[in-house]
Amino acid sequence: MNLTLGNQTIEMDGDGFMLDPTLWTDDLAKEIAKADGINELTENHWKVITIIRQNFEEKGMAPMVRVICKGTGLKLKEIYELFPLGPARGACRVAGLPKPDGCV
Repeated sequence: MNLTLGNQTIEMDGDGFMLDPTLWTDDLAKEIAKADGINELTENHWKVITIIRQNFEEKGMAPMVRVICKGTGLKLKEIYELFPLGPARGACRVAGLPKPDGCV
């Protein structure tokens, strides 16, 4: 599965996760979100995305859910409202990460 944005084709795995997270952009996040049924990324969406991206850049992996909650001030229920597919499958996809370990 691939996603085309402008002249660039982004390679995705079979579950829609980016194979090369260095190609991620804000515009790409918006397209992935739309594919997941999220029509607009709000300030709270971007808070979650930023925490996920920062953790990935610093540690090479997606953060644990409690790190996302603590870093954003959002409750888990609110994160599921923002990303109906959940923090791993939904938020990490929009943030451009490869499929997290343990994500089914």
